[in-house]
Amino acid sequence: MLLEKLKGVADRFEEVGRLITEPDIIKDMKRYVKLSKEYKGLEKVVKAYHEYSNILSNISSSKQILDEEKDGELREMAKEELDQLTTKRKDMEEEIKFLLLPVDPEDGKNAIVEIRAGAGGDEASIFAGDLFRMYTKYCDIKGWKISLNNQTEGTSGGFKEIIFKVSGAGVYGVMKYESGVHRVQRVPQTETQGRVHTSAASVAVLPEAEEFDIQLIPSDIRVDTYCSSGPGGQSVNTTYSAIRLTHEPSGIVVTCQDQKSQIKNKDKAMVELRTRLYNLEYQKYMDDITSKRKTMVSTGDRSAKIRTYNYPQGRMTDHRITFTLYNLPSILDGNIQEIIDKLTIAENIERLKASGI
Repeated sequence: MLLEKLKGVADRFEEVGRLITEPDIIKDMKRYVKLSKEYKGLEKVVKAYHEYSNILSNISSSKQILDEEKDGELREMAKEELDQLTTKRKDMEEEIKFLLLPVDPEDGKNAIVEIRAGAGGDEASIFAGDLFRMYTKYCDIKGWKISLNNQTEGTSGGFKEIIFKVSGAGVYGVMKYESGVHRVQRVPQTETQGRVHTSAASVAVLPEAEEFDIQLIPSDIRVDTYCSSGPGGQSVNTTYSAIRLTHEPSGIVVTCQDQKSQIKNKDKAMVELRTRLYNLEYQKYMDDITSKRKTMVSTGDRSAKIRTYNYPQGRMTDHRITFTLYNLPSILDGNIQEIIDKLTIAENIERLKASGI
C-alpha cells in the first residue's frame, strides 16, 4: 500500500515536471506558480521513495543470500546487513507516512501577524508589547525579517494593537501555532498591594496572500490619506503619508502609517488588504478542517485560549497539548522553538490518525 502511494506521487512528480515546461502553462503565471510549488513539495517525497525502494531491494538480496549461500561468514554478513536494513526500513516507513500527509499550500507563505491587547487594561497593552518582543527575538533567531504595518501604542507602554509582516522561508507553517488568546498572570506595575492579576492579548497569524491569490479591482477600493500620528494622537509628520484603504464590497478597512512615503504605505496596505480578503476564504477551509477533527492544534478559532505565562512560578503552559515549561524568561526572549516543535508533532500525529495511512 505504501509503495503504491509513493509510486502515485512519483508519477505525479514526473507529470508536473513536464507541465511546467509547456509554453501554455508558462504563459498562465497563476497556474505556473501553483505547479512549481507542487513540484518542489513532491521532490522530498520522491527522494524518499527512491531511497525506500533501494532499501527493499537490498533486503531482498540479503534474504536471497541467506536462503542460498552455504558459506558461514557470508551468511553472517548478510544476516547483520538484513538486521540493519530492517531497522532502517521501519524508520523510513514512519518518515514517509508523515511526508505523505497533504501539505497545506499556505505553510510556505509569509505571514501577517496581529497582536491586540485584550482584557486587563494597561497591563494587557504591556503584555502585547512583551509578545511582540518575544516574536521579534524569535524571528531574529530564525533569520526572518519583520516589517511593521501599523501600531497603536498603549498609554502605559506596549501596544493596544500592532500589525506586522514576517518574511522568510516557511514562516506561516511555523507561526500559525501562535494564533489564539495568550494569557499572562503577574503583578502589574500599577499594583500597589502585590496581587497577581490576569490579563490577555490575542494573536492572529494570517498567511500573506500573493498577487495571484486575490485580484483586487481598483474601483472597489476607496483610498484616504492623512497625517501619521504617534502616542496621544500628536502628528508625527505634516505630510499626508498615512494610508487608509476601504474595500467597499467587504467593508474591510486597512491602515498603514509605518513609512514616511505614501507610496510605500499604500503598497504595504494593499498587501494586508489582499491578505485579509484571502483569509475570508481561508477561514472557511480552516473551519471545515476543525469540524472534522476532535482537537485542532493550529486552530482556526482565534478566540481560543492557547497559552498561559505565569510570572510568579516562571511557568509557561500550552493548553492545546498540556505542555509546561519552567523557563519563562528564556521563552520571552524568543526561545519558543521547543513549544512549536511539540505542537507540530502533536498535529502531525493527529493528522496521521485521521488520514488512515
